Order: sequence, then structure tokens, then C-alpha cells
Amino acid sequence: MANFIRGRLNWNFFRVIFVRLSDLKKAKQRLESGIEMNNAHSAHTQAPADKALRVAFYTFGCRLNQAETAIIEQSFRQQGYRIVDVREPADVVVINTCTVTENGDADTRRLIHRVVRTNPSARIALVGCQAQVQRDRLLEMPNVYWVVGNAEKMEFLSILQEGIPETPVVRTPTIPRTPFTIPVAGLDTRHTRANLKIQDGCDFFCSFCEIPFARGRARSREFQDIIREARELVRAGHHELVLTGINIGTYSDGDKQLVDVVEALLSIPELWRLRISSIEPTTIPDALVELMQSHERFCRHLHVPLQSGSNRILARMKRKYTAEEFAEFIWRVHQQIPEVCLGTDVIVGFPGETDDDFEETYRLLKELPLAYFHVFRYSERDHAPSRRYADKVDREVIIERSARLRELSARKRRLYYQQFIGKTERVLFEQKKGGFWIGLTDTYIRVKVQSDQDLHNRLMSVRLTGVEDQMMTGIIL
Repeated sequence: MANFIRGRLNWNFFRVIFVRLSDLKKAKQRLESGIEMNNAHSAHTQAPADKALRVAFYTFGCRLNQAETAIIEQSFRQQGYRIVDVREPADVVVINTCTVTENGDADTRRLIHRVVRTNPSARIALVGCQAQVQRDRLLEMPNVYWVVGNAEKMEFLSILQEGIPETPVVRTPTIPRTPFTIPVAGLDTRHTRANLKIQDGCDFFCSFCEIPFARGRARSREFQDIIREARELVRAGHHELVLTGINIGTYSDGDKQLVDVVEALLSIPELWRLRISSIEPTTIPDALVELMQSHERFCRHLHVPLQSGSNRILARMKRKYTAEEFAEFIWRVHQQIPEVCLGTDVIVGFPGETDDDFEETYRLLKELPLAYFHVFRYSERDHAPSRRYADKVDREVIIERSARLRELSARKRRLYYQQFIGKTERVLFEQKKGGFWIGLTDTYIRVKVQSDQDLHNRLMSVRLTGVEDQMMTGIIL
């Protein structure tokens, strides 16, 4: 019997190896076929890439990146390409990059090495922010065949159809500042909520940030084009839309402003919920808060970046408000919409941040009615003015301060959740995980329930019963 088992194990081992080699051989044949087609034509008459190519997508960074990846992926799907998971064998892997922090840079490098290690025949396309500002570094990475910045990444399908290149293709032109449209709806097959891009770029030029260099200057999407895509997303089954952009509060298309976009989207009957992503405090009009207060389908959730509670550091960051002005706004929204979920971002260890500066930040975050905050360690960016500041903060100090703020955030989240115990909230369920169905309230509370029903993409009334870690438990009514 032991010999029989060893024989079966040996056969299974060699069968796996044979299947893996067979997959690699097929991928090589497809790619060589594409290259042969490319070589058979002049540079002006290249043949389109083989639509049998398996294409995988992966996204780093913000909701805007997620929205754009969904759009690019959908353009491939409409043209008949085979979309596979990034963990599966793929002929082309498209990585939508982020460069907001040094962690984003490192994440891209790690993913490239993992793809090359597990899928050595894959051709890699690096698109987006990191591609725009770090093209020379990215070209040094293995298996990189395309580096496409933000100006042209939405046209990557056309770039691929020019053929599989023998040498890397680099496309990082200057990003125009004109209004834009998006011809393909970003249907997201992996999520119930869909991100809807309405704006791009930024004119604020905070001293720690290189987004204006990676994304270009502020520009807005044509109003009617937003409404068209929103209707397509809702028809496809996305019952919650999240408005995304780099600086969405600056949206402007003719006489249309952000409030006009929100009002138009809330008039779509089949749209159950509308949520807005991160928005700068100086760009939020009173009318937007009033609309959130009065309209039940407009989610009671605002994520408003603070970055520091020290006026001295805010001035060095070139932010457009004081700590007192930020606090006044947060308290006003909280009083107007008592159960609103208010979140923020904070940067720890900005050059020159003293112990007193940090304690001012800590006290302000502790006092304000915030439900959570995202804590970022300061990262030097090549194009950010703060890179030239000499008074750097010691790394160990940054780590200790970050840990204190994360612990404070966890406590404030629990306190925010506890006020909902015993209340009934509507939960839009997204996935089943660990035996529980998990979804979100409009106030951005993650809820888990036990149910034998299929709750995927269903909006249900749930009585909230308790708090477990960073989640609430509930019972379906």
C-alpha cells in the first residue's frame, strides 16, 4: 500500500509539472505568434495583437485607480480578450501603479518579481502614476514591455493592438488640461459598489505631494458623460456608486458643480446609494452637507483629509486651512447630521514635526467627532518640494507616533460603532467570508451576519447587536 501511495504521489507531481510546462509552452507560442505578426509588417502597419492572449489586471492605490482599471478591463472584455486573475498564467499583466507613498513604489516592485517568478513568460505593462514620473526606474524591472503614463493609460488596448513589442514601449506625454469623456462604462465584476470617475488632477500643490506631476492639473469630466455611465452601471446591477477623483470638490463643467452632479445622480430611481470619496475640506459647499442631511440615498459619510493638527506644520505643507477652521467644519457637520461617519487622513513625521506639533495633532484627533483616520508615515517624493527640507524626523520616532495614532483610531471607531448597538440600519451586502455575509451601512460601518440566504448585492434591514474588532454584528429583520 505504501508503494502504491508513493507511486500515486510521484505521478501527481509529474502531472502537475507537465501541465505547468504545457501552459508555458502555449503562452510562448501565442506571444511568438504576436511577435511574428508584428515583424511581418512595417512600423506603420503593425498587426493587432492576438485576442486569444490572456490578460490580467492588478490595481494599487486609490479608488480613482480602481475606477480606471475597471474601465480599461471592460474595454478589453468588450473586444473579446480573455481576462484572468493575476495569480493565473497570463500572457500580459497590466499593473495600474500608485506613487503617493514609497510603499506604493515597493508594492509595484514586489508584484513584478512575483509575476516573473510564477509566470516567467508574461509581458508586463506598468500604467498610471508611477509610470508617469518614474519611467526610467521601471524600465529596469524584468519583463516590463510597456510603461504608459496617465495621459494615455486609458488607451492601453489600442497600444497593445499595435503588437507585442520587441523593445519596451514608453508613452508618458504631458497630460492635457481639457475636459474629458470616458466611452466605456467601468463595470466592476468583482465588487457590488462601482467607482465613478468625475474628475482628475489637482492644482493645490501641497508640499508633500507629487500628484499634480503624476496626474496633471485639475480637469473635470463632461457632465452628461457622467450621467450616461452612471445609468449604465446601475443597469448592470451596481446599486451603490462612489464618486471618485483626485480633488472632486473642484469639479466644474460649464455651470455644473459637484452638487449638480450629486443631485442628477440621486434622481436615477434604480440607484440605491450614492457615496463620495475623499474630499478636501475647503471644497465642500454647505449645499452638499444639506443634501446629505435631507436625502436618504446620499450616504452619511465624509472622508476629509486633515494631514496635521499643527498650524505650523499645515503651513509648511501648504494646506489651505488652519486646524481651527478644520475643527469648526467637522463639528458643524456632526451637529447637522449627528450619526454621520467622519473620517480623515493624517501624515506622521513631516519634516520639522516636533513632539509639540505631534501632540497638537493627537489632541485634535482625540477631541473631534471622527470615526476613524488613516495614518500615513511621511514619504519623500521626487517631485515634492518637501524633499528639499533638511529637518527630517527620525524613523523610529515616526513609527512610535504612527502606532499611537492607529491605536487612537481603533478606539474611536469602536466608540462610533457602539452608539449604533440596538439600532436598525440598512446594509448592502457584498460577499460571504468565513461563514458570514459582510456588507456596509451608508455610514460606512462594516457589518457581518449569519444567514442561509444568498445576500449578495442585496439591501437588507439589520438590527446591529455588537462590536467585534473593526466590525459590527447584526441580525437580519
